[in-house]
Amino acid sequence: MTSYSFRPARRSEAKPLIGLYAESGCGKTYSALLLARGFVGPNGRIGMIETESGRGEAYADLIPGGYDVLPIRESFAPKNFGDAITAAEQAKLDALIIDSASHEWQGAGGVLAMAAAAQEAGTKAILAWKRPKMDHQSHFMLRILQTPIPLVILCMRAKYPMLEGVNPENNKKEWYRSKELEPTQADDILFEMFVHGWIDHQHNLHVTKYSRDDLRAVIQDNKPITLETGRALAAWAGGSSRPAPSTTDAANQGSAGQPSLPGAAAEPEDFKRLDHMLAEAADRGSAVLATAWKNLTPKEQHMMDAALRRRHKPRAIEVDKELAEAES
Repeated sequence: MTSYSFRPARRSEAKPLIGLYAESGCGKTYSALLLARGFVGPNGRIGMIETESGRGEAYADLIPGGYDVLPIRESFAPKNFGDAITAAEQAKLDALIIDSASHEWQGAGGVLAMAAAAQEAGTKAILAWKRPKMDHQSHFMLRILQTPIPLVILCMRAKYPMLEGVNPENNKKEWYRSKELEPTQADDILFEMFVHGWIDHQHNLHVTKYSRDDLRAVIQDNKPITLETGRALAAWAGGSSRPAPSTTDAANQGSAGQPSLPGAAAEPEDFKRLDHMLAEAADRGSAVLATAWKNLTPKEQHMMDAALRRRHKPRAIEVDKELAEAES
């Protein structure tokens, strides 16, 4: 029989999980390597699960102490990422970078491809997503959350999606480019991060979430990530206290033209509750989904906008077609 016992909580047990996302060429990989090297020190071991056809090795001669890579090619199934994380744990890495985590979601053999293959094989839409989502949770998300590796950094591709609706710049109904940069991964992945942010073309990090306010002085907003950033994070993770910025400085965090992140300030449980409610509505068709959407507050609609466009509306349209075929 398993014996359970309580112990005093220690901040050092809360291992940092960092999310970096950006458009191509903004420096995600190099920033992640600098953060990791500063965190582990000159003799620590950094490993990278590399999915970018070798581009993750471009900085091998620029990072002091170097780093190891485990390439994944051909199939980006969640289980392959889980096996790679197991290899990283067995190698006793001090820091792990996954570059790019986006492939697990939209790459060949990834979550989206698994769902599409199931639908092509005749599985109905809602059931086609069951196995891909289970694999995503068990082989990818739970593994990065529960790994004993002291630091995990996820690098993700990102883009400004096209939206259909009333363009706020001219009040015309049309397709227009969103001003909100979205990472290419599951809608709720950022909620699991200790700190996450996007990197601009000048290589500055714009933080979109701090899980604790004192981390503002550790990973600074609107500045590039450096080796010193990693050293400061290591000190924080070890329990060292650092001075928090002044109230004025904290109020200015996230300015400088940073695009807002849908739901960045929301609690994960709020998102999950609303996402479940919209998913149930979508399974009953577009009319029911539209009614459910209208019942949300403006703040909730802003939080759920990406999930509505990427998953719930397409699902509702599929249900409409299924109902029409059943009636014909």
